[in-house]
Amino acid sequence: MADLTGKRALVIVEGYGTEEPELLQPVEFLRERGAEVDIAAAQNPIDCVTGDRYDSQQIIPDKMLAETGAEGYDVLIVPGGTVNMDRLRINPEAHRIMREFMEAKKVVACICHGPWLLVNAGVAEGKTVTSCEFNRIDMENGGFVWVDEEAHVDDSDGQTLITSRCPDDLPAFCAAIEAALA
Repeated sequence: MADLTGKRALVIVEGYGTEEPELLQPVEFLRERGAEVDIAAAQNPIDCVTGDRYDSQQIIPDKMLAETGAEGYDVLIVPGGTVNMDRLRINPEAHRIMREFMEAKKVVACICHGPWLLVNAGVAEGKTVTSCEFNRIDMENGGFVWVDEEAHVDDSDGQTLITSRCPDDLPAFCAAIEAALA
């Protein structure tokens, strides 16, 4: 287990339909290793789902999207959830945050439908990514090379981009984030 004391992570979500395990497991994983983690959302509270169940918990974000950006953070994490990402990918504040992280060449990690934000923010074309199979065509049409892997790390241009497919792949996703920050 790496000591990530001094590292800071920002997790961004729209707030409705956020996949609970994809939000909470990376947060807990990083905090257990000493990292500071902030959750920023477009709405308060965050209404989570687990798969197709809409009876998951509500979470109070630490910040609103408009109140934050890449400064002071080492990694950006974008959890999935179809409804969450369908809204987040058209949010101008989410686009701004994603662009800031990519321009600063900080670690970016997206899981499940999370890579949709890369397409809509217009960043990272040409990178190799994975995602849930339902948005494979969107990723390819957005200029990405899509692969079917638990977690894929593309650091081909000095920008570390970590992508993963689904909640079942969270252990590999979290391990890739840990390795990138260690």
